[in-house]
Amino acid sequence: MDLIDSHSHIDVAQFDGDRAAVLARARDAGVTRQIVPAIAYAGFEKLRDLCRAQAGLYPAYGLHPMYLAEHRPQHLDALREWIARERPVAVGECGLDFFVEGLDAEMQRQYFHYQLEIARDFELPVILHARRAFDEVIAALRKIGGLRGVVHSFSGSEEQARQLWKLGFHIGLGGPVTYERARRLRGIATAMPLEFLLLETDSPDQPLQGHQGERNEPVLLTQVCACIAELRGVAVEDIAATTSANAQRLFGLQTV
Repeated sequence: MDLIDSHSHIDVAQFDGDRAAVLARARDAGVTRQIVPAIAYAGFEKLRDLCRAQAGLYPAYGLHPMYLAEHRPQHLDALREWIARERPVAVGECGLDFFVEGLDAEMQRQYFHYQLEIARDFELPVILHARRAFDEVIAALRKIGGLRGVVHSFSGSEEQARQLWKLGFHIGLGGPVTYERARRLRGIATAMPLEFLLLETDSPDQPLQGHQGERNEPVLLTQVCACIAELRGVAVEDIAATTSANAQRLFGLQTV
């Protein structure tokens, strides 16, 4: 089985002590590739060097809305230069977060819209973060046009999901879908068109049911895959094959 974790922060400090072992566990379980999105300019170099050193890791560069305090206006120009030089697989993680208190909404919009323009200009997919901001995110995608990508850790409604995949955007599902109480999300996972589904862990965040309070790891993508296969009543191998093909196509990855 070949699985692609479409959203893993394997570069962050929580993995500094045992990153090699974490990667080995994932590969042994069939999670052969990971998309690794940046969150702030300060981490770009570490992220790049890690992805160069480890086969199967693919970088994306962006400025995450939850880390607004770390961003500076000049980082947007630096991001454009970085993407022009490094040619990552995507722009991101970027987006809007109206859930966390104290994040300036207008400043978020400025960083978000500029990054959408970068993705359009470089013809790269965009990796989106959206919390309590789905309608505004969808409106921004429509306004700029010509974009493709994924809304990771989707938490919106079925109608919002439908609007996104009509725009050609994928839906990223991870740990939250494994919780039995997540009825709306599990309903979306059960009924949505498979050609727009991506699997993710968002490691080290969003632990799965049964792993509450633990550091999340890419190896647990196998359990996300198994959960969605059970919800849809299909073979695990079918979900793995389809979602990996989706990720390969979206991010321009070569077939292994």
